[in-house]
Amino acid sequence: MKDGFIKIACATPELKVADCEYNADRIIELINEAHCAGVKIVCFPELSVTGYTCGDLFLQGALLNAAKRELVRIAMETENLDIVSIVGVPLAVCGKLYNCAVVINKGKLVGARAKKNIPNYGEFYEARHFTAAEDGISADIQLTDGYTVHLGDGIFVCREMPELTFGVEICEDMWVCSPPAERLAGAGAVIVFNLSASDEVIGKADYRRTLIKAHSGSMVCAYAYADCGIGESTQDMVFAGHDIIAEYGSVLAESKAFSKGLTTADIDISKLLYERRRMNTFKVSAAEGTFFSLGISETPLERYFPQTPFVPSDKRVLDNRCEEILTMQAVGLMTRLRHIGCDTAVLGISGGLDSTLALIVTVHAFDMLGLDRSGIRAVTMPCFGTTDRTYLNACALVKAYGAELEEINICKSVTQHFSDIGQSPDVHDVTYENSQARERTQILMDKANQLGGIVIGTGDLSELALGWATYNGDHMSMYAVNSSIPKTLVRWLVDHEAEISQGELKNILKDILDTPVSPELLPPEENGTISQKTEDIVGPYELHDFFMYYMLRYGFPPAKIFRIACISFRDVYSAEIILKWLKTFYRRFFAQQFKRSCLPDGPKVGTVTLSPRGDWRMPSDASARVWMKEIDDIQC
Repeated sequence: MKDGFIKIACATPELKVADCEYNADRIIELINEAHCAGVKIVCFPELSVTGYTCGDLFLQGALLNAAKRELVRIAMETENLDIVSIVGVPLAVCGKLYNCAVVINKGKLVGARAKKNIPNYGEFYEARHFTAAEDGISADIQLTDGYTVHLGDGIFVCREMPELTFGVEICEDMWVCSPPAERLAGAGAVIVFNLSASDEVIGKADYRRTLIKAHSGSMVCAYAYADCGIGESTQDMVFAGHDIIAEYGSVLAESKAFSKGLTTADIDISKLLYERRRMNTFKVSAAEGTFFSLGISETPLERYFPQTPFVPSDKRVLDNRCEEILTMQAVGLMTRLRHIGCDTAVLGISGGLDSTLALIVTVHAFDMLGLDRSGIRAVTMPCFGTTDRTYLNACALVKAYGAELEEINICKSVTQHFSDIGQSPDVHDVTYENSQARERTQILMDKANQLGGIVIGTGDLSELALGWATYNGDHMSMYAVNSSIPKTLVRWLVDHEAEISQGELKNILKDILDTPVSPELLPPEENGTISQKTEDIVGPYELHDFFMYYMLRYGFPPAKIFRIACISFRDVYSAEIILKWLKTFYRRFFAQQFKRSCLPDGPKVGTVTLSPRGDWRMPSDASARVWMKEIDDIQC
């Protein structure tokens, strides 16, 4: 359970209707299998000890007594396992029969929960046998000598890790308009287990999946749905064993229809708790819990952490997402232009990815407004580090889009500035670089004043996170269309535009995509190629975007980010390289906040942004000591 991860499982055993001993054997086998796989909590289907389709046999004392005996045997034969098991069994108390889920942990029957919503429609007739559990139900049920289980309706809490809490509901409880899971989540449960016997009819699987995703999303929890399958009576129904584990709106694991065995997933408890803390509308009230015990150990992770969390892996989804993002960016700019009655946009064009995306967005915005693209004034400002490749691409790109191109060589003005401040042009330090960036911004601002337009910002989210921008230089604009677009996504947005373009425009965009990322503020190599490559200096953007996503979106600490980065990039970077750039990321992130505190307006298009007016508020003089110490303690 290190780093907040815990492995859980839904189990669908093959059973025999009313054969409690056989069913208990299969349950015990799967509990052992789950334990060997590192699972800490395993959930079985509804009435898994007896089978769901026993009909009037549920009223027979022989079946009920056998179920109690086998329940105790399951507890006894798994007492040496560090695991929690949840099994379904009918239990009688005070002359009433309840459809129950019993929690078993290290040989003890921790507690029981009874089904609250008893279906009595269509193919279901549970009301013929079972009583619906009342709110606040509390009773002790004697099973065998020395074994009693308490029937209640609260949550279960891990003694060693109190943040690990779960609740239980049973089948129909999930399908009603106000499911018990709402109360359980509101009482602090971060995982809800549903023991189910849901028969299969055409279209039901899709609806079931949608419902589970929705519940896990609205309740900010993990939801594990264990369904019965092979062995249940097919006299009137068919059961598919459709097990599903979802976390905060996303399906993590799902069994194949008409299969049996374990469906496992790694749940991130800390991520769920972060979301609940972040959302002030999520209300949690203190509730009494029943305690269980689990040893603290490192969860062997199976879950997938994409290398590019900002970029969907599915090509169809990615294409749709790119189109949506470009439209959102363009609509933001269109709305700003229309509001101020402006028909001129000024932007610097370098032949790099960021300025290319800014031009694409501006073109789309002008087209939405029905404005002539000649109102887009793209200014190329070559200086000491400009290469022929980027210069020619910049000029050709503007021409291909039908915008107006203006060239202003800034070598003389920057050289004059060096003379004014006493800077040697032979000293290629930060002053040498930033003087060029600020001169370019001054020109753009003044051209915008001259033309009655606004300056379109080109800087992206990754640069803001790292502070890889010149303060009051390329850091500033009048509307920053790329401010919430990370570098890894910038590349895909430009690639999407290239794919839907034709002829010369397509070729230009493809060549820009192949050009190394660089601010081009240092002189080129002797052969005319780019000498200053950003990722050689600050590190790979794919790593920084990965770090940024999990730090800002879910509040993960450095050690946890390092752990999952080593999993995701194990075939790309060594642990030592990942740690090196992780340290760089945190050092720069804290040191460069002052640049983010005065960002220009720009549209939010994703869940991670750094606008001081929106998602990220942080003092510029905050100490990074806590984070850097944790990084220093990491052992590769």
